[in-house]
This record gives sequence, structure tokens and C-alpha cells, in this order.
Amino acid sequence: MNPFSPFLILFSVLLIASCEGPAEANISEDNENYSAQEATADKAEPGFWKNPNEIYVSTEWPMDDDDLKIWEVPKLEKALIDPAPAERNDGLSVGELGVDGGDKDMIVKVAEEIADSQHGNIDSLLIAHKGKLLFESYYSNGRLNLTHPQASATKTYTSLALGRAIQLGYLTMEDLDKPVISFLDDLDPSKFVEGAERVTLHHALTMRTGIRINDEQREEFENNPDQVKRQKFVQAIFELSAPITEESQSSFAYGNYASALVMQVIDAVVPSGAEEFVKNELLSKLDITTYRWLSEFGLPAGGWKSSFTSRDMMKFGLLAANKGKWNGEQLVSEAYIIKATSQILSTGDDDIYGGGKDVSNAGYGYFWWSADLKSGDKTYQTPNAQGGGGQFIILVDELDIVIVSTAGMRSPKSLQLAAERILPAFVQ
Repeated sequence: MNPFSPFLILFSVLLIASCEGPAEANISEDNENYSAQEATADKAEPGFWKNPNEIYVSTEWPMDDDDLKIWEVPKLEKALIDPAPAERNDGLSVGELGVDGGDKDMIVKVAEEIADSQHGNIDSLLIAHKGKLLFESYYSNGRLNLTHPQASATKTYTSLALGRAIQLGYLTMEDLDKPVISFLDDLDPSKFVEGAERVTLHHALTMRTGIRINDEQREEFENNPDQVKRQKFVQAIFELSAPITEESQSSFAYGNYASALVMQVIDAVVPSGAEEFVKNELLSKLDITTYRWLSEFGLPAGGWKSSFTSRDMMKFGLLAANKGKWNGEQLVSEAYIIKATSQILSTGDDDIYGGGKDVSNAGYGYFWWSADLKSGDKTYQTPNAQGGGGQFIILVDELDIVIVSTAGMRSPKSLQLAAERILPAFVQ
């Protein structure tokens, strides 16, 4: 199972090749003052922060030069390790590791090992418990105040946007079983391949559309993005796909076309269109003000091309962990969140991304992965967002913790690290 884009392989190679050795740990010895220093990218090329707080609907394929500059951010000389994150008026509640939960010594030891490059090239690790951010750390290319490419973790954010549309009444849970094409008016079904009407939102969200596009057709999409903008993209894939059958829909086929279809439906059903809806009804509601989200097929990319800070990744995680509530408001449908983070189908135990000896029973919900993490004598079912290169948002409901990590490598062991080293610090 290799769900991630070839572009990310290049990114990871560039990032790993630029490593200059392990960073030192930088943790205050004063137990009353663990506030992390502000991390900056003063050596990054000018233009890296061109127009933050934008969803880019004008940039098509491939990603532009600005998006490659994340790899030009200099390595941190000292890791930033903070067991008492500062209040930054960004919508996150904060606390202190060890005081508000968790074993501080155990977590700090893991952080120091990460700083010493004992767990691969991790860029950040954050932990929240009972709704409070208790630990935050940055290494290598990670920065507190700079965004990090999300890759396929973007699919999870698209899923949350769909759940927001359901909460506001633009869609219902019953609509998830309706054909994707039934929501789109600018199509000519007479040209569709057989079985196009079989593809429901449920199929798209679980990566079982049954759509099959060959490599030559895929290259045509990539080389001529202006010809497949907005619903022209949907028209094209339903014309070019092999016939869609019960058999073709029986297998899990990971990719970005399914998430692009979901974004097309969001765009069609909300009055403002997908771009404004995502900005105003999801990101702004979470006090997310610094990000990049590029476009694909004329809309915000449903499956990749977003970039968020690690703290904002934590907000997405806490929103899901709290069953769609944020600051007392039900932002995302609770019924949808429960369904989305459940294990709707099994993807097997072979080559679990981020896995190891204590990770098993991998599965998939609505653009959320899941896996069982074994810690001691117990096993914890953990929904998680995953992005190629090592982006994770891990929910452990039974322990009321959310773990966020970012990285710049193809084979992170973040789920295994969580099972083996982080969960034990929160088990009473």
C-alpha cells in the first residue's frame, strides 16, 4: 500500500539530503519557565511567505516554486522542547505536562531522542490531553510559526469541510449514499461510461469509486489543467474511466480523484462555493489564520497541496476528538464525525504507514485512517490523519489524547512511536 504522491518522494529526498546532523535539545532547566522561544525562518528566501492566509485557486499543476521553499528553511540548531506550551491567543487551551496529565520525564526523554535523530527526521511533535495542549516540540525543518506541507492529511480536512456542510444543512447524512453526479448540474451524463451513477459520496469518501484512469489519461489531465477545471474534471473522468462495476468498487484504491470529487460536491451545494466556504466556515471558525491551500481542477485541492502549522493541525484533531464541537459550538455534524472516524473497512496489516510491531488492524473511514495501537496489555483503536512524508494527527479517545507529528521522510514510525513511548506516559 503506497497512497502518497510521487512529488512527495522528491520532497523527502531533498529534505533528507539537506540534513546536517542532529540538533541539540533546548529545554529550560527552570521548571517555572518552559515557554518555547519563537522559531523563525530568517534564512529562508524572500517570498516564502507570499500572501499567507489564502486558498490559491489560480495555481494549478504542478505546485509552484513557493511551495518548494519549505525545504529551504534552515535546520534548527537546537530543538525546541516545551512541556508547558505558551498561551498564544490562537484558540488552543494550554496546560503543563505532568501537572495536567502525562509523565513529563517520559515524554521529554522521547523528545531528546528525536532531537538526537534516534527516531528519524521528525519536524514536530505535539500532545494534547483532555482538550489542552500540554507538550510541543520542533526539530529539523519544523517551526512553531511556519506551516508544514500536509500532503494527504489534506483529505482529512476536506472530510471535516463536508461534515461542516452537513451541520449547516447543505447536505444530510442520507445524501452520502446518493450518486456524486446527482449534486452536479453542469454535466452531460449521456457521455458517461457505464456505471457512473454507481459512484456515491460514500464510495468516494472510502476510496472505492471504482474509477479507473490509465497513465496516459492521467498525464493528459496533468498537462492540460485548464481543460478540466471544476465540473469539467468530473465530466472528463466519467467519460474516460473504464466501466464502473460492483467488482471495481469492491477494492480500496487510494488516490486524489476521490477527494477531488468530494470537493466538487461541496462547491456545488454551498452558496459561496468551496473556496469561501472552507475559509469562512472551517478555517476561520478554528482561528486558523496562517496557511496555504493550493488548487486542483479549479477548486481547493481535496487530497493534497495544503500547508498548516502544527498547532493548527492540533485544532483539527481536537475538533474531531470533541465530536465536532469547538468552543461549545457544534461546527461539524457529530453523526458525521462518528462515522468518519470509524473503521468502515479494513485495509489489512501489510505495510501500515507509520506502523511497527505494536500497530495492527489498519482500516479506513471517511478520509480518516485507523489502526490499533498496543501499549502494555491494552489495545487502543486510533483514528488518524496521514500525510506522505510523515504528517499525522492521532486520536486516542480512551486516553483523551491527541498527538500531532510532522516529518520529512517517506517511512516514519509515528504510530509505533505513539504506541511504544507516548501512550504509556498517559496510562494511569
